[in-house]
Amino acid sequence: MTNPAISAQGLRKEFGSKVAVADLTLQVQRGEVFGFLGPNGAGKTTSVKMLLGLIAPTAGDAQLLGQPLGSRQARAKIGFLPEHFRFHEWLTAAEFLDLHGRLYGMPPAGRRTVIPDLLELVGLADRANTRLAAFSKGMLQRIGLAQALLNDPHLVFLDEPTSGLDPLGRRLVRNIINGMRAEGTTVFLNSHLLSEIELTCDRVAFIRHGQILQVSTLAELAQENVQVRLRVGNPTPALLAGLSQFGQNVALDASSGRVHLSVPDESHLPRLAEWLVQQGHALYELSPQRLSLEERFIQIIGDQIDE
Repeated sequence: MTNPAISAQGLRKEFGSKVAVADLTLQVQRGEVFGFLGPNGAGKTTSVKMLLGLIAPTAGDAQLLGQPLGSRQARAKIGFLPEHFRFHEWLTAAEFLDLHGRLYGMPPAGRRTVIPDLLELVGLADRANTRLAAFSKGMLQRIGLAQALLNDPHLVFLDEPTSGLDPLGRRLVRNIINGMRAEGTTVFLNSHLLSEIELTCDRVAFIRHGQILQVSTLAELAQENVQVRLRVGNPTPALLAGLSQFGQNVALDASSGRVHLSVPDESHLPRLAEWLVQQGHALYELSPQRLSLEERFIQIIGDQIDE
């Protein structure tokens, strides 16, 4: 199967005069973990609902697993964990998964085999007969993840899968996502925990005001705009002006005497060090520092909070 797991062209959603999603155009390849990043109100949840066929787009088109939106054939191989879920609290964990297995049309023998395996996978094997009403927020999150994997999906949408989880729970979810990647499953991941995205995803899309601003691999982001910290013997105004040939945002921190600048990538650093020595400056420190995903997020999205 060479067609993308997700291919969206100009998806748009309007609610009256409000434009929730202006232009969703992207491709997600099979077997990759794709992060969907944006502030609250950016259109992330509306985008996911359109892709899942839960709401109809105002304009545009998309295909999931090579099928048009709403295709029953594609839906049978899609898993979904919504951010705001309400599960059947009167059911036990095993009964809950059995119910969803029957909704998928899974035969009884298949359900009896896969449900214990999934409960073990999400760390709830000893809670199979516990009613969901007694589950904590983190346990409900994990049983929801098990439900999203019940049908052996080719594509999984996870909306804030680690919210409410402690560090051990977040690591468990990361391990599960890495396992899905190894098996060729595509994961579309929406999360506010950028540190989790940074540890998990292959590519990320940045969305704001319902429009994709940038799509990059994590490797590409890691190579962009290396922040450099310098400490030299005499940081003169002429030195600061000369450093602008190597990068941008050259600034002197008067309190520490260190100079900060941003260079396109690390290949500039040897030439920068050589130039400083040739100019007669004693070089005491040259420390490259990569921007975190949170810092890149603020650079691309901005730091103003949407209404």
